[in-house]
Amino acid sequence: MLYGRTAMLAVVVAGLAGCDRPSMRMGAPMADGPGAHAVLHDATGAEIGHATATTVAGGVRFTAELHGLPAGTHGIHVHTVGLCDAPGFTTAGGHWNPTGAKHGSMNPQGPHEGDLPNLIVGNDGRGTVALVVPGATVATLMDTDGASIVVHAGPDDLMTDPSGNSGGRIACGVFTAG
Repeated sequence: MLYGRTAMLAVVVAGLAGCDRPSMRMGAPMADGPGAHAVLHDATGAEIGHATATTVAGGVRFTAELHGLPAGTHGIHVHTVGLCDAPGFTTAGGHWNPTGAKHGSMNPQGPHEGDLPNLIVGNDGRGTVALVVPGATVATLMDTDGASIVVHAGPDDLMTDPSGNSGGRIACGVFTAG
């Protein structure tokens, strides 16, 4: 089991050079409902990419396409509050976890809905990640205080609560409907 979410799992993790919108070319599930979009910024306020949350058959498909990040592996998670105050982005709150699961695909009591696979950033500063979270809904994600997506400084160990020991928050984007 790669990520703990079997039937609908679609993970693409790559450092892609020269591709402006690589996930739009993937064989991804077709959207059949509402979605949300986020523009991610680093701690200096520079725009570094986009993320989407799209309703698909049976869940929500999350994608993130980023540039201008340090090469290497980074934790990336959906957070519970739609605020991204730099430089630490702590206003984004904790991970989106409406079912009360533990953190990480390697945790026997996890994963929760906000857990995404690690983002692999190539030497060109680009990285892409995509997966479907079965049973999730955009309506639950976009509750009264919104939601955000956060990139961490280091890799997620896929097990340790609350954030997989993935280090500080280095980028953040607020999801908006549409």
